[in-house]
Amino acid sequence: MIALLEARRAGLLTRRHWLPNLVSGLIVGIVALPLAMAFAIASGAKPEQGLYTAIIAGFLVSTFGGSRLQIAGPTGAFIVILAGINAKYGMAGLQAATLMAGVILLGLGLARMGTIIRFIPDPVIVGFTAGIGVIIWVGQWRDFFGLPAVGGEHFHEKLWALLQALPHLHGVTTALAALSLALVIVMPRLPGMKRVPGPLVALVVATVLQAAFHFDGVRTIGSAFGGIPQALPTLQLPQLAVSDLLTLIGPAFTIAMLGAIESLLSAVVADGMAGTRHDSNQELVGQGIANIVAPLFGGIAATGAIARTATNIRNGGTSPLAGMVHAATLVLIVLCLAPLAVNVPLAALAAILFVVAWNMSEAKHFVRMARRAPRADVVILLVTFGLTVFADLVVAVNIGVILATLHFLRRMATSVEVRQATEQELGQEFAHLGFVSLPPGVLVYTVEGPFFFGAVENFERALAGTHTDPSVLIIRLRWVPFMDITGLQTLDEVIRDLHQRRVRVMLVGANARVQAKLERAGVVDLIGAENSFARLDDALAVCRELAEHDPRMAHERRALLNETVEAVEAVEVTAPQDDRRA
Repeated sequence: MIALLEARRAGLLTRRHWLPNLVSGLIVGIVALPLAMAFAIASGAKPEQGLYTAIIAGFLVSTFGGSRLQIAGPTGAFIVILAGINAKYGMAGLQAATLMAGVILLGLGLARMGTIIRFIPDPVIVGFTAGIGVIIWVGQWRDFFGLPAVGGEHFHEKLWALLQALPHLHGVTTALAALSLALVIVMPRLPGMKRVPGPLVALVVATVLQAAFHFDGVRTIGSAFGGIPQALPTLQLPQLAVSDLLTLIGPAFTIAMLGAIESLLSAVVADGMAGTRHDSNQELVGQGIANIVAPLFGGIAATGAIARTATNIRNGGTSPLAGMVHAATLVLIVLCLAPLAVNVPLAALAAILFVVAWNMSEAKHFVRMARRAPRADVVILLVTFGLTVFADLVVAVNIGVILATLHFLRRMATSVEVRQATEQELGQEFAHLGFVSLPPGVLVYTVEGPFFFGAVENFERALAGTHTDPSVLIIRLRWVPFMDITGLQTLDEVIRDLHQRRVRVMLVGANARVQAKLERAGVVDLIGAENSFARLDDALAVCRELAEHDPRMAHERRALLNETVEAVEAVEVTAPQDDRRA
């Protein structure tokens, strides 16, 4: 359900709820101001494009999203991807890819695939977010220290170039950045200042100092971008050929996947803080609409912002009204205060991004997971982190998910057990039928666990351990939750091989889903419907009748009886000798 309608039904849009949401929206809008500009600049866009994105996405996600508390806009997670796309395809290509990503997100939401995103393992998420944090941190060194522009296509090349340029740092720029960083960190810890946004204080102080003293060599929004227009954006359709759009499918898919992950993670965090419950499919729909509209008005990619969403909740936000007020606050700032942005030092924005990068990295959680998680999960974590930093985010996520999937399949396959059932295990069925033991020539094999392509080897190996062919082989499927096509084909091949060896096969205890698959795959027709049973005791009853009439089973029964008689006679012969010795 759309969160706005849910809030209305819950009575959260009534007049008595207006004030806390108005206050929260105002605070979140002020918090979003420096972050939106910083994220846009770090992504290779203009600062006003970050503000436009926060305004449009913030309003549309609050209106059409699936979380009543979600605050959307440009985020740090997108910096690495957007900067790369912008460098390769230009701003027009970036905006076209964002629009295409919006269509993908909208399709995922309408197809009700929001829950699939939840299956990405935690080591992969922690690994790539920590990697993004490192890239953002290093990427801001230039503006933080006032370094000259450096080259390098890959991370290690840029890092080495920045390290070589550090001796040439600009003193005043570094001092402003250090002051801004200190204000961002210290302000929330001062008594009575917890609700005052540290990034805003740092931005205002640094801007006032630059406006008052006009420090030479300090890069500002005015010197780098010419300021921020004191107007709202107009509609701009992307001008790209069809061939260009085809090349942007990969980047668009990357934006969509990362946007989906971040927005749903933010919604989960909001649920945990406020005790609400979001609609993941509707959230993707809202994110899709926002990313379709934002680039048409000069914006860039947007998703749910965890920090701003948490700020919204802490300051009393309870409904989508807070998100709408946050967008309106940014509109007023653009229309009334845009000229003041010319003196905003880029060093202050870099300091803000330093803190964002630290928060994104979740260093304590990363270290704790690396120390305490199972070895395979640690490998997945470190591989994803390393590939994110030194290769590519898309490659990192793909390989991380593949490794996690293979590890999961290996564990699932080893957990599947195929074994011969003992007569002690079958005691309940024996008691019901009055049996003392299995009918002669009958073996019962039990399969426990999912019968899929990773487990067929266990099944084949277990059956190969049968040294003599029985007359009847009962395969018990009671504890098989599902079967895939590989399992069905393997079962078909095994049954055909047993039939050639004149072994009758019975299938017992399959649940409704597995039974339907057996019928559809033709396995039931292969063994005959008379050999498919819902209960084991029914199959054993048929086996007892067969033992009485089937010549082969009767022969086995006579052989078993003879062996028993011989064993008794041997005991009787040796018993007197033992008595004499005594």
